[in-house]
Amino acid sequence: MTTVLSALAPRWDGPVVAALEGSGQVRIARRCADLADLLAAAAAGHGRVALVGADLRGLSLSAIARLHEVGVAVVGVSDPGDEATELRLWQLGVAAVVEATAAPPDLVAAVLAAAQAPGVAEPDPTAGDGFAAGPEVSVLPVLVREQRGRVLAVWGPAGAPGRTTVAVNLAVELATLGHETLLVDADTYGGCVAQTLSVLDEAPGIAAAARSADLGTLDLVALARLALVLGPRLRVLTGIPTASRWTEIRGAALERVLDVGRSLAAWVVVDVAAGLEDDEELSYDTLAPRRNQATLSVLDAADALVAVGGCDPVSLQRFVRGLQELGTVRAPTPLVVVNRVRPGAIGSDPERQVRESLARFAGVGDLHVVPDDPVALDAAMLAGRALAECAPTAPSRRALTALAARLAGAGDHVDAGHRPAGSARRTGLLGRRGDPTRI
Repeated sequence: MTTVLSALAPRWDGPVVAALEGSGQVRIARRCADLADLLAAAAAGHGRVALVGADLRGLSLSAIARLHEVGVAVVGVSDPGDEATELRLWQLGVAAVVEATAAPPDLVAAVLAAAQAPGVAEPDPTAGDGFAAGPEVSVLPVLVREQRGRVLAVWGPAGAPGRTTVAVNLAVELATLGHETLLVDADTYGGCVAQTLSVLDEAPGIAAAARSADLGTLDLVALARLALVLGPRLRVLTGIPTASRWTEIRGAALERVLDVGRSLAAWVVVDVAAGLEDDEELSYDTLAPRRNQATLSVLDAADALVAVGGCDPVSLQRFVRGLQELGTVRAPTPLVVVNRVRPGAIGSDPERQVRESLARFAGVGDLHVVPDDPVALDAAMLAGRALAECAPTAPSRRALTALAARLAGAGDHVDAGHRPAGSARRTGLLGRRGDPTRI
């Protein structure tokens, strides 16, 4: 017999509970007064399925994710004919939604199907996969993508190896190659994408998007409005300005942002922080947010990963240890990039020495090298532009262009509107800076 936790509004609690218990297949283990009661009962293992309504105070995507983590499936109960309520439940990650006035056999079938599901997966909010078809999401036609985009995480160990520089320029190069690209600053320790591109970040886009996702209101149009338009194919979600705001970027909410981003862009390039430690075991409160959850969530959701390290001996040592630690978390196999390769740091023939060192100590056989290019990089930072605009023929830019082409598998197959690399300055690749209204 399936045990159920009920957290419904009084007007529906009685009829729904009576319909379920009358079937003989479902037992109501607890009728919860509020969200805290529901989470406590779920954590104690009192139920396999939770019935929730969209009007449950405090209900959020993070709360639904917490129920999933403790092995409790969630069935949403909506008012009859209320598409807005149903839509919100879908966007909160509820896998099945059923009307409160549905026939008792349909209510029982929804609960039993949720209990027998092999795993709890976040549904597509634009299509039903349960007992009630998901309401159609209203989006602008220009935003609809037939194919889902890919998430590219850019990670590197502590010590400023150039994660943001690589992430920003990879995003620009992917856009230049003809791919719709969304650049996301998810570094919760020291995000600086906005400063790198001279974008006003009075209201951090990532914080607003995560908040909207947690409340179940983030859809394609909302994300498009939050992502600033920097060029014909490039948007950016700016990061939090201070590390003290890291609690605003919850893991489940960030995963939802990336999921919607896949429908907005062909490539979602995410700059993440260095920390990989999972401090959940150090916390007495298992519901408390984890400091590195943003990074871990992005790595888990990513389709591709670029790991960036520095060239000098200290940076290489950190990189080797970081790659070992990276192997202990859920993440794609990284494409290893060593940045700022120069003879002054490790002697003559630096590329050979870097390759030999990483092959010996980290088992890295496939390595991409970005040469040190202080003049071009300083000019780009001063202007708040990408290398494609400030130094289109610089060696560092050529290396990053090759890396972007490799990631995208672009080769010679680029969009019809793609222009030669040297024309970025003339065409104004980032000409429309920080326009939040163009969608």
